[in-house]
Amino acid sequence: MRPLFTFTFLYALICSSTLLELSVAADTIIPGQVLTDGETIVSSNQRFELGFFSPGRSKNRYLGIWYKTTPDIVVWIANRNNPITDSQGILTISSDGTLALLNGTQSTVWFAKLSKTAASPVAQLLGTGNLVLTGKASASSESYMWQSFDFPTDTRLPGMKMGENFDTGLVQYLTSWKSAEDPSLGDFTYKIDNHGLPQIVLRMGSLKQYRSGPWNGVRFSGHPLPMYPGFNPIFDFNGNSLNSISDSYNIPVITRVTLVQSGSLHRYVMDETGTKWTLVFTTPGDPCDSYGKCGPNGICRINKTPNCDCLKGFAPKSQQDWEMLVWSSGCVRKIALDCQSGEGFQKVAAVKLPDLLEFQLNTSMSLVECSAECLKNCSCTAYANAFVTGGGSGCLMWFGNLMDIRELVVEGSEQDIYLRLAASEIGEEEKTYKDPSGIGHFRATSLVCGVRVHIHEINSKEKRALELMDACLRNSCVESQVQRCIQVGLLCVQQHPQDRPTMSSIVFMMGSEGSMLPKPKQPGFFSGRSSIDTDAAAKSEELQTKVPETITILQAR
Repeated sequence: MRPLFTFTFLYALICSSTLLELSVAADTIIPGQVLTDGETIVSSNQRFELGFFSPGRSKNRYLGIWYKTTPDIVVWIANRNNPITDSQGILTISSDGTLALLNGTQSTVWFAKLSKTAASPVAQLLGTGNLVLTGKASASSESYMWQSFDFPTDTRLPGMKMGENFDTGLVQYLTSWKSAEDPSLGDFTYKIDNHGLPQIVLRMGSLKQYRSGPWNGVRFSGHPLPMYPGFNPIFDFNGNSLNSISDSYNIPVITRVTLVQSGSLHRYVMDETGTKWTLVFTTPGDPCDSYGKCGPNGICRINKTPNCDCLKGFAPKSQQDWEMLVWSSGCVRKIALDCQSGEGFQKVAAVKLPDLLEFQLNTSMSLVECSAECLKNCSCTAYANAFVTGGGSGCLMWFGNLMDIRELVVEGSEQDIYLRLAASEIGEEEKTYKDPSGIGHFRATSLVCGVRVHIHEINSKEKRALELMDACLRNSCVESQVQRCIQVGLLCVQQHPQDRPTMSSIVFMMGSEGSMLPKPKQPGFFSGRSSIDTDAAAKSEELQTKVPETITILQAR
């Protein structure tokens, strides 16, 4: 290909064979000029080139943009689904700014749909690889009538956005080539999914092949660290929706991200010579990145062989399949949840959060509130903080099967999920979860039980704690924990302040279910006899004969 132009007036080209050469800048086309097959324009920094090409052994012709030093790396194609079958194609720009690609019969193969018009339109290939239509060369992006960066093919360049414009409805995502010789729309797409919390999903057709995990306020939960040192993605949010993600123009290396025909996303960096590309990472990156590798309610552990396990409380749905290392059928509960007393949660630490299939999001709840909300909903199977910022905030609850969980092994990737288990599946270590405030460990049910206490019944040591509770709460609490809450409460109201436990002691007693508690002494409001004042004792007895019983209501706060 020769980086020279033969510019002609469009009507002269169509109506006669007379060609008139014009001298213009090497990176622009203006009305009255055409780019013919065999000619190219080159960006001012000599990095990108625009012209006609044929991929591989194909004879079809396409208008595309490629790297000047590596012309086999095509980063954008205008007519990927409508090739020109001869070498007579031309690119034109009209007086109103319409950029059109014509074949040998002067039929329009492709054209740019303009968002606005300009009096003196210019098509310019920028040093970023972006082909733009504007009112003048080197104009700001706000004045662009059209730009190729809005219509990615299989490659994302620095400055090119991937996302969705909620005002215009424009969706920007990558689509693989069909084959090395056919750049038409292939089987794989890579795009942002704003269902609930944003995550990036790679699909083959409609089937998910990989997902990044939901955005947690700092990163995607399946990407614990930046994808490559030096890359600082720019995120543009609209509330909880991700408008776009892009690499900064200021990346110190020449880089690109390409969705290849096989369905992998590749990040490449050009070496210092400017002629060779180095692959620095791929997505999916390992077997555990494959979507749903271990099936419903399974967890993938890359450092374990085989990689797949069932979550605690679950067993393989088909033991025969699992013995054959076929895990797609996943796992089922050993014991069905019945929403009865004793159900609780086990923390599954440092994981990519499950896919958002059946879920509920509340951005204002704390982790404690999230636990209580999940516990009282019999369909809730797990919960987690939605965001890791500020020590954790927001509430994500899952309903039904949990899909596509993987363990993360990179330090600093901690995002935990709390899995609901039947009472018989909960061991002593799993009966507690960490209070996000850092105060201590408490059983979730202890936080939601309201208890009516008759002091004289408690002091009688009959140990009938559940009889003292509101009937509507009895099925959601464990008697031993209720008894413990009552006993700690009585220790806090002992008559003499020096007998009452400190806050640190209370935290220890509430969080250590196996520890022995001291026997409470008489409470401060108890009308007991005093050896110091017998008159007061007599008056106390007289008072007690007039007031048969005193009821004190203790409530959780």
